[in-house]
Amino acid sequence: MTSYSFLDLVPVVESGSVASALANAADLAAYAEKLGFTRYWVAEHHGMRGIASAATSVVIGHIAAATQTIRVGSGGIMLPNHAPLVIAEQFGTLDALYPGRIDLGLGRAPGSDQHVAAAIRRTLDSDPNAFPRDEMELQSYFADDGKTGIVATPGAGADVQIYILGSSLYGAQVAAALGLPFAFASHFAPQMLDEALHIYRSHFRSSAVLDAPHAIAAFNIIAADSDAEGEFLASSLMQSFVALRTGNPRQLPPPVEGYVASLPPHFASALNDVLSASAIGAADTVKSAVQAFQARTQADEIIVACSVFDHEKRKRSLEITATVFAEINTPAASA
Repeated sequence: MTSYSFLDLVPVVESGSVASALANAADLAAYAEKLGFTRYWVAEHHGMRGIASAATSVVIGHIAAATQTIRVGSGGIMLPNHAPLVIAEQFGTLDALYPGRIDLGLGRAPGSDQHVAAAIRRTLDSDPNAFPRDEMELQSYFADDGKTGIVATPGAGADVQIYILGSSLYGAQVAAALGLPFAFASHFAPQMLDEALHIYRSHFRSSAVLDAPHAIAAFNIIAADSDAEGEFLASSLMQSFVALRTGNPRQLPPPVEGYVASLPPHFASALNDVLSASAIGAADTVKSAVQAFQARTQADEIIVACSVFDHEKRKRSLEITATVFAEINTPAASA
């Protein structure tokens, strides 16, 4: 059985607002909970007009308040931007408010460009050991083991599940060495997915957290009532990718007909590469793509990303996605 979860970038659409993006996130999370999604993650990005989740722990609290049972967390918190003690206090507070429901996915990228990263961090630490050292300090606060000489309040004794995130091989190595679950960002960086999962599984060391590897792979799904509608809706995501890669990030634009055909060949090729871990179209098309992706990765969990301009169409995409996973997870589907 493959678990399915959701990664929300909390998109701000063109002519929309941060307030409406946050309201939509809460509504979508409640709907994902109803549909049986395992967890709902938001990610830390800074200096981007089209993403409303920069204050990630605040957004997590907002989403947790709108739901009852689904796990809620970060995919992820960019740990080099923060003192580990501050993250322990923030997520300790979230665990106190919503006990047993909080995930803490950790990444080491800035979640922005270097100019914005410098504004956040003031100094940029190039020490390759800084990230695992900070992660272990953070675990120490939650464990309240006395190693730091500081009691995190809130934080000490919190039941927060930690995940290591990555879009390269480094995160896989850290997760394996620390015996933690690992999530790979194949929804936007699919090139190293197979190698990263191999490194994680082959080098995994059991820990107090995990006896065996737990791998999560991110996958774009834009599902609709027809393949043509899915391709049309996906043009919003495609426009955003092209804008980002050309140094012009923007709010999520409305879909346009024939977008891929309008692109120069080198842009269309780059878009095809970055969206290789994606399923776009009607339920049967999505199901085939998900089954192929699962057969390739053997992921314990697939976390779905879905950037769609129209909120109701986005909810419909989640509905179709949940139906697809329910079919895949029935015994008849795997017989």
